[in-house]
Amino acid sequence: MRQFFITMAGTIAGIFGFFVLLILIFMFFGILGALSAIGEKTPDKILTLDLRQPMIDHSVGESLFGDSPNSVVDTVYALNRAKKDDSVKGVFIRAESFGMAPASAEELRLALLDFKTSGKFVIAHAQGFESTSLMSYQAVSAADEIWIQDTTGFAVSGMRSETEFYGGVMEKLDADPEFFQFHEYKNAVNSYTQKDFTDAHREATTSYLTSIYENAVSQIAADREMTAPAIKQVLMAAPHSAEDALAAGMVDKLGHIETAKDYVRKKTGNDKIVFTDIATYGPGTTSGANTIAFVGGQGTVLPGQSSGGSIFSPNISMGGDTVAAGFDAALKDKKVKAIVFRVSSPGGSPAASDQILAAADRAKEAGKPIVISMGQYAASGGYYVAAHADHIVALPQTITGSIGVFGGKIALEGTFAKVGYNIEGITVGGEYAGAYSADAPFTPSQAEAYRGQLQDIYDDFTLRVANGRDMPLERVKEIAKGRVWTGAQAKEIGLVDELGGIMTAIDAAKRLAEIDADEDVRIKIFPRQKTIEEQINDLFTGSAQMAQDIQTLKEIATLPEVKAALKARNSARFGQEMKADIPEVK
Repeated sequence: MRQFFITMAGTIAGIFGFFVLLILIFMFFGILGALSAIGEKTPDKILTLDLRQPMIDHSVGESLFGDSPNSVVDTVYALNRAKKDDSVKGVFIRAESFGMAPASAEELRLALLDFKTSGKFVIAHAQGFESTSLMSYQAVSAADEIWIQDTTGFAVSGMRSETEFYGGVMEKLDADPEFFQFHEYKNAVNSYTQKDFTDAHREATTSYLTSIYENAVSQIAADREMTAPAIKQVLMAAPHSAEDALAAGMVDKLGHIETAKDYVRKKTGNDKIVFTDIATYGPGTTSGANTIAFVGGQGTVLPGQSSGGSIFSPNISMGGDTVAAGFDAALKDKKVKAIVFRVSSPGGSPAASDQILAAADRAKEAGKPIVISMGQYAASGGYYVAAHADHIVALPQTITGSIGVFGGKIALEGTFAKVGYNIEGITVGGEYAGAYSADAPFTPSQAEAYRGQLQDIYDDFTLRVANGRDMPLERVKEIAKGRVWTGAQAKEIGLVDELGGIMTAIDAAKRLAEIDADEDVRIKIFPRQKTIEEQINDLFTGSAQMAQDIQTLKEIATLPEVKAALKARNSARFGQEMKADIPEVK
């Protein structure tokens, strides 16, 4: 046994040494490359942006296993940097064929429009717009020219959102879904209690989809120098051939990717021009006497540390401890004059959301203005963390609001009885000790007590919004009720101050900090992102347990007979009462 542990220790030490050696080799060749580049003229380049690859909202730092995903925020930074870089002559985009998040498409479009103010060109190429989603097209509609492969088609027609309902499944399984919602627009509950849309559910979903659609059509019309009715006429008649899309004015040229690249080379007048991935080009460094802190939070709000995703756990989450630590670190940095908090989250844990809000309050009380930049969504707990900010910026197509809570459980006593499975419990102490049992329904007193807890959360939520937005509480309760709004709608009702993306939020932070609009500032990330060495240490201290947990979950999830019940149970977990139901928009 002693020899076994010696062998294991040697193996681990060897693997660790291998990683360290790789790091040293990369550093060595990086230094050599930098030295060799001294004195050489920077080659002219075309930045390439491949929208066919998935994008996260903002960077989570270096990845131990391969390249990190591209992010919307870093792409915006890079385009902002490139418009001032004389070596960058233009941007070449591989367009997405199958849709993307509405706010992400919109923010990329804004960044391209800003880039074009430099007089440089943007060319986009699509191997067909095969999805019906309007978003993939909106992301590139601001390009000077849109190419499409002539053997493909143009299926862009609108938007669609689908909601799964398990009410009928619950009946067949004799399962008893017991949920409380605050209030009728907190629609996540409906998936487990209903067989179809309620009136409120249908109203809210139709409303925000229509808002996104109308906004996207308006922007596309402006980009293509067409009228909104003309754009809608094309969409209503979809699908189209590539030739028909050209005739309708939705694309400018037909051809394969190689032909489009040759066209770009001729456009620059330089056959040797270098096509450079925008991720390789990077956002660059910022400098200035003053610093704007960037605190980021994306994914479900959970207690503990944020997760940046890994081979063991791909989900990205906003950890209460991590984000709070970011605010506290920014608070202590004397060079930080304001904080931009980028939020892209559907919410989650009330406790973690309140932890983050309290940290933001500490920074604000210390004299650091707080500006919120909302990404794809900032709903429910994702709005809660933003409630006390000095200024809230959202994209018109951001999903936000959902000021409400829900909670409950699915009692499976009847389901278990069908297969002869039985659970008997013994309770010592108060009756509430058995409230969270997955077997038995709530007793009347348990139901009353649990509903009272949710009522307290809802009252706290609405009060924080009223105080933060300087709005009468009764008005907040009118626009709350768990209802989802777009950023454009939220601005109209006072939940958002300004429409725009991350650069708009940075400009707002400079104004609040009384920094001249033309002055360069340093953008510094808080908390500091983990180094490769720290990630290696995390790997060795936690990977075995993570791998075991993930494997167990995979085995459970592959059982067809429990998929619906598993989704219901996961979505109804205690501690995620402040999470919005955000259906996928296509």
